Amino acid sequence: MRLGAITDEFSPDPEIAAAAMRASGLETAELRVLWGRNILDLNDSELDRALAIFSKQGLAIDSIASPLFKCVLPGDAPLDRRFERDVFNAAYDFADQARLTNRAFDIAHRCGAGIVRVFSFWRTAQPEAVFERVVDLLMDLAEQASDAGLTIGLENEHACNIATTREAARVLAALDHPNLKIVWDPANALVAGESPESGGLDLLPVERIAHVHAKDCRVVDGLPQWVAFGAGDVGWREQIQALCQAKYTGDINLETHWTGPNGDKLEASRICAQQLRQTVAQT
Repeated sequence: MRLGAITDEFSPDPEIAAAAMRASGLETAELRVLWGRNILDLNDSELDRALAIFSKQGLAIDSIASPLFKCVLPGDAPLDRRFERDVFNAAYDFADQARLTNRAFDIAHRCGAGIVRVFSFWRTAQPEAVFERVVDLLMDLAEQASDAGLTIGLENEHACNIATTREAARVLAALDHPNLKIVWDPANALVAGESPESGGLDLLPVERIAHVHAKDCRVVDGLPQWVAFGAGDVGWREQIQALCQAKYTGDINLETHWTGPNGDKLEASRICAQQLRQTVAQT
């Protein structure tokens, strides 16, 4: 398993992020926000500048952390208002999705990244009512990705319609397509109300996990309190043991979220990277 990070969790400045990630012993970079702007809003020359920075540090770009399908699905279904809707400088609507898809695929090719991360639209009060529509749209995206030689990585996101591991497994069962896989985030599943014991890795075919996001939290009054990696309730030692037992060979990318000591996000990510590496080494 290679270890990496979403780069802006260290810093939105690629120079700072790349140097800190390399010093932390990480190998892969997932691109989301660079210089304070969403990856899909950068032009080609800006992308090339970023790629040169990460290449200089020996970091491979494994995924484009796009905001595709992180918007309202048109219709009359009321939204579930419990969770904050993080958009990471990417406030787009449904009408933007075709254009964003083309740009995300172009960027993935330019970066040499095989995975484009996507979502399942902001969570409705009854996500089962829109399940078939979400699956249909994901199928269309997977077909486009197949033509482009890419993999769609659907993240289980607590603020979206596919939030838990069980819901992710249901999508995989309904959409048997080789270009659709899961970006598994057990912390998001925890925030969505799924315990690590009931929503474990055994629910997912390991060959259909694109990669894993690593962050930790406690849930208080239904809301997440992000903490240092290994200090929360996700049970990361057990999760990594399960990944090893399942012979998972993909990447684990840090998505810190914890703001760290004195609000120092860079130091928080350094601490979490060290804890992630130690946990993997000791498993």
